[in-house]
Amino acid sequence: MKKTLVCLFLALLCSALPAGAAAAKIKIGYLVKQPEEPWFQFEWKGATKAAAANGFELIKLGVPDGEKVLNALDSLAANGAQGFVICTPDVRLGPAIMNKAKQNNLKVITVDDQFVGSNGQFMTDVRYLGMSATKIGQASGAALAAEMKKRNWTAADTGVCLITFEELNTAFERTEGILTALKAAGVPANRIFKAPQKTTDIPGSLDAASVLLTQQPGIKHWLIGGMNDNAVLGAVRAMEGRGFGAGNVIGIGINGTDCIDELRKPKPTGFFGSMLVSAPQEGYKTAEMLYHWIKDGAEPPADTRTVGIFITRENFEQVLKQEGITE
Repeated sequence: MKKTLVCLFLALLCSALPAGAAAAKIKIGYLVKQPEEPWFQFEWKGATKAAAANGFELIKLGVPDGEKVLNALDSLAANGAQGFVICTPDVRLGPAIMNKAKQNNLKVITVDDQFVGSNGQFMTDVRYLGMSATKIGQASGAALAAEMKKRNWTAADTGVCLITFEELNTAFERTEGILTALKAAGVPANRIFKAPQKTTDIPGSLDAASVLLTQQPGIKHWLIGGMNDNAVLGAVRAMEGRGFGAGNVIGIGINGTDCIDELRKPKPTGFFGSMLVSAPQEGYKTAEMLYHWIKDGAEPPADTRTVGIFITRENFEQVLKQEGITE
């Protein structure tokens, strides 16, 4: 009788323990530098789907500066996270982030922007997933040249407004890819004008393009390229302010997520299209890779690259649905 009561007591005690006591749910952080931007909202959307599919908990945090990054890592560790995906606000924070991650025993995957070490070189020992910046730039440049040819624009009447931000290596690789492709397509080097932006947003691009337009008043047609959609959108706005519309401007962005409202406008603008990189897929893939690294010890590849899909007003709605960006 006593033995039966003891067994019953132990059974009741075990049933009273929290369900997760034996195997706590894996927690993963997903940190982005500009949480208000559509690109990062879509990355979070993809990571959230990965969490639902695989049964881990996702902690989404915005980290617009270095102090917030380091504080967030302490917070993640305190909340039981075992790793995080991050798009850092400053690639030079790489060594500090990795030191803090090591202190807190957190696994790390970087997304979009690759960490840079104190020697100025990429930290290739840190797992990274991002777009192939050079190839996607080349695809953008080739698309610009093809549309220029389709419209029968001559090189003598056409200029290239290349919005640049060479302080960020990813941005430099994209715009250099655009430049290389344009030259390969026969666009003369002396018709390609770099317009450096001071800030990586629409106002920064608008200002850069406005300076260029003042310097080059005699050009009839413009091709616009840049590191992302906002770089091109700012230049398109500057062109509109000088009387250049869809008939005289071909702007092709990169990312494909910050231009959705532009492509949905009833009347076409100078923003012709974009090289879409699927932010939801990047979010899903990085979160899932980190989960399996934590759970199964399956280390992700050191370097994973994605490529773009060319979208225009004609096909973007269909592509966005296929990629899970819109319902």
